[in-house]
Order: sequence, then C-alpha cells, then structure tokens
Amino acid sequence: MRIYGNRQLKTLPGQLTRPTAARVREALFNIWQGKIANCRWLDLCAGNGSMGAEALCRGAREVVGIEKSPQACAIIKQNWQQVATPQQTFRVIRGDVVTRLKNLAGEKFDRIYFDPPYESQLYQPVLEAIAQYQFLDEEGEIAVEHDPKSWKAIEIPGLKICREKVYGNTALTFYQR
Repeated sequence: MRIYGNRQLKTLPGQLTRPTAARVREALFNIWQGKIANCRWLDLCAGNGSMGAEALCRGAREVVGIEKSPQACAIIKQNWQQVATPQQTFRVIRGDVVTRLKNLAGEKFDRIYFDPPYESQLYQPVLEAIAQYQFLDEEGEIAVEHDPKSWKAIEIPGLKICREKVYGNTALTFYQR
C-alpha cells in the first residue's frame, strides 16, 4: 500500500484489517485540503494506520489512533514512525474503541476519521461518545466510512450531518458540531 509522496506502508496479511481504498483516501484528503496542516487527527479503528500516516505526511501536528488488534497496533506504530517528522507526535492506543475513548476525555481534535468493521455495532456508541466527550473542535469535522447499501443515517444530539459522498462500495458521511 502506498500513500502521499509514494511512501509504502506495511499492512497485515489476510482480512484482519481493511485498509481504506486509495480513491476514497484521496477523495477525503481533497475534501479536507487545507485543513490538515497543523491539525490534531483522531483515527478510530485505525487498521494499519494508513489514514493517520496520510495525515502526518500532509502536515498534521498530532495523530492519535485507537485500534483493537495488537498486531495492527505494532504495524501502525511502524508506519507512523516511518513518516512522522521530529515536530510531529503520535500515539497508538490498543483496545476497544468505545472503552478507550474515555481515556481521551478533555482532548479536542480538528479531524476525526472513523472506519469500523462495516457490520459492527460501533457506529452509534462511538458517535455518541464523540459528542458526549466533545472531542470535536469548534471548526472540526468527522468522516465516517461505511457501506452505502446498509447504512442508516445516525442522528446524534450535538452533531449534524453536513455531507455524504459515495465511492462505489464505500461511502463517507461527514459530521460537524
């Protein structure tokens, strides 16, 4: 897998993680163009860390990732170390995303990328936690990756859907405060 600047990232073998497709990744970073430099980025269900790595390559000041798989966490750390500059910081938190979000209480993020297993029951509780802990900065935005065929828009008090984009078998729904 390659990201911005033709950098190669490691991935786990098999289907343990499902990296975001290159065209979806490119579309997201085009939408958020001009908003990544110096931002604080939260990568939920981070997989191999490709979205966080891309954010680091495009100038994010800090990237925080939460991932359940210990093997994936090791890959994420390697990938982020490879692309981060000395001025950038990153953290990888291992564990269940709903449980581990509590550890970030009091923090604010400019951009949040949330890409759980599509058939999981994580969408509602994670979006509720983001709203409850007020993780999203005033001008921030969340991108939620999902299957456009099975997605039912989730209304969360404190968050509003601002746009939706479909890219074949993948869709992104964007939320703001």
